[in-house]
Amino acid sequence: MRIEKDLVAASATPLVLGILADGENYGYGILKRVRDLSDGQLEWTDGMLYPLLHRLQRLGYVTTEWRTPPEGRRRRYYAITDAGRSALAEHQRQWAAVAQTLANLWDGSGPLPAVGRA
Repeated sequence: MRIEKDLVAASATPLVLGILADGENYGYGILKRVRDLSDGQLEWTDGMLYPLLHRLQRLGYVTTEWRTPPEGRRRRYYAITDAGRSALAEHQRQWAAVAQTLANLWDGSGPLPAVGRA
């Protein structure tokens, strides 16, 4: 299933903040976590993630720190701030309202048939 670009973009900030709320992470780790959480339906690229992380840093929602783990290569780790946690809480409220509205609309109707398959 292909998820439209606008929906992917709208969900990007709460996804990254939610992942970082579980603990600090680095770019590739965030990409892998998104893929795992979506069962492979969301495949983000570096070109999508890093501009978002830079924007979240400018907004004060994340902090960064370069580290070199004993067994690996140097990585830039991202951690959520208190302002990021507040923004995440607001995103959660908004997404819950959208999800509930759609559930109310589609309750019991099941998946819509694809055009040409009805």
